[in-house]
Amino acid sequence: MIEKLRAEVCELHRELIRWGLVAWTAGNVSARVPGEDLLVIKPSGVSYDDLTPEAMVVADFSGKLVDGHHSPSSDTEAHGYVYAHMPHIGGVVHTHSPYATAWAARGEPIPCSITAMADEFGGDIPVGPFALIGSDAIGRGIVETLTGHRSPAVLMRQHGPFTVGATAKAAVKAAVMCEDVARTMHFARQLGSVERLPAEAVDSLHDRYQNVYGQKGAR
Repeated sequence: MIEKLRAEVCELHRELIRWGLVAWTAGNVSARVPGEDLLVIKPSGVSYDDLTPEAMVVADFSGKLVDGHHSPSSDTEAHGYVYAHMPHIGGVVHTHSPYATAWAARGEPIPCSITAMADEFGGDIPVGPFALIGSDAIGRGIVETLTGHRSPAVLMRQHGPFTVGATAKAAVKAAVMCEDVARTMHFARQLGSVERLPAEAVDSLHDRYQNVYGQKGAR
């Protein structure tokens, strides 16, 4: 299972590059190891060009290296805190994607004004508190903000977006969609004021997308 997750997490990092969500060595994807208090994550400061399944590291939820030849990502404790306190989460992603990070820099939620946001996020994309890197403080802010919220994304104030999902792939999808709607809403705001969707429309759209949309059995 761990070797399979190493390969999956390595491949998912290529999606961050493909969708323009990261620069240089910033950003990371992690996956929970089912049945264990462990996660697989990108090593710290290693170029995306040099990532291989073997380079992925295994750490416990406190950020301690369990298996691997590199130091874990500086965000490992944050990811671990999310897994420890949100047992339904199987994947966590962090990027510095430019449009979403611009909203985070302003400390402003992205308002739910388009159907794509209602579909994926079920409302506004919220803002979490500012926290320094290198401890579980960011993880605490993520859990605090997303608990009871339908959004799989949070904009950590003056830092950038974190996304979660039932799987690492789902968390990557949420990161891609977060940047997409952040860009769209930025453009919309340049044209003038933008109204939020009515709450009942958001509920209907979110339910349809989560439970009806797509191919039967795909979920």
